[in-house]
Amino acid sequence: MRILILNWRDINNPEHGGAEILTHEIAKRWVVWGHEVTQFSSFFAGGVKTENLDGVHVIRRGSSMIRSFHVPVHVAAWYWYRLHSREFDVVIDEIHGIPFFSTLYVRQPVIALICEVAGDLWNITFSWPLNLIGAFIERNYFRYYQTTPFMTISKSSKNELVQRGVRESRITVLPMGVTVPPFAGQKRKEEVPTLIYVGRLTKAKGIEDAINVAGRLKNSLPNIKLWVVGSGDSDYMSTLTKKIKSQGLWPNIQLFGYISEHKKYDLMASAHILIAPSSKEGWGLTPIEAGCVGTPSVAYNVDGLRDSVLHNKTGLLTVPSVSSMEQGVRKLLGDQILYKKLMTGGQMRAKEYSWDNTAKVAIDVLTRVA
Repeated sequence: MRILILNWRDINNPEHGGAEILTHEIAKRWVVWGHEVTQFSSFFAGGVKTENLDGVHVIRRGSSMIRSFHVPVHVAAWYWYRLHSREFDVVIDEIHGIPFFSTLYVRQPVIALICEVAGDLWNITFSWPLNLIGAFIERNYFRYYQTTPFMTISKSSKNELVQRGVRESRITVLPMGVTVPPFAGQKRKEEVPTLIYVGRLTKAKGIEDAINVAGRLKNSLPNIKLWVVGSGDSDYMSTLTKKIKSQGLWPNIQLFGYISEHKKYDLMASAHILIAPSSKEGWGLTPIEAGCVGTPSVAYNVDGLRDSVLHNKTGLLTVPSVSSMEQGVRKLLGDQILYKKLMTGGQMRAKEYSWDNTAKVAIDVLTRVA
């Protein structure tokens, strides 16, 4: 089968997130199974226009940034597809807030892949008028996908799709996977209490709450550390840097930026707790990743995170507030019996997740419609 994936970013984009990990993990397996996979995504500084990644043919054109004056990746995809429309059997339209509207121009069967419905994230992430424009588009684009099969990654996201009018019979929830590093569970924890945040540095992901949690903990734990793994746009990074300095947290917080998967797991394994203060997720991948290397999570009890974190089994779920997350961290650091229980629970649960299974369920959906 000749598969085209339309996604705003690819796995090598410094701004990639869990959705891009999911996409690449299933795509490279499809290649091994004999399928031809092409991914069309946005161009980024330092990238190349064409690249082969684990057998996946990646084409990069346009910009993924809504605020950019460059041609949007959604428009670039339409133009590129017109020149290559005969080369594919099925198209995956991966939706991040705004779809590619591929159902309006693609000749082949289309499957929509959506990790989360943005909803209130428009107001959290963007100011006027982009928040209103984005929310308007999201409220109305589903009418163009009335007969389109949907794939999503959690029960929470499935429920949101149903609320938006997508028939439950057209939705497939993909079982998620995790890549377990060879050294899982073999790293020593830091000598001082160490928290780790992994994700894009945006308001929606809650990085400011993570910083505030560290600030509150420092009052009684002066040596507390917070490792921040991920990147964001330069203006927001400047804002975060000023916030860290103004709170006197520069000695306590280390910004790692974009790092390799091996380094990420290395840090996760050495930290004591992963904190996940996101306002919403499609499915919380990082708590599973942290769990497989013996690091429990303290996460907000929101869509996506409540799907991946089992309260009092693999981590703690808290009310979405800085004070509640602080209390959760203190509870976990102060109760070694609970800590070891959650550590073991996270390692056991991580064994349930396989990218092979994810890819198998997804290719079955494609096969049915192609």
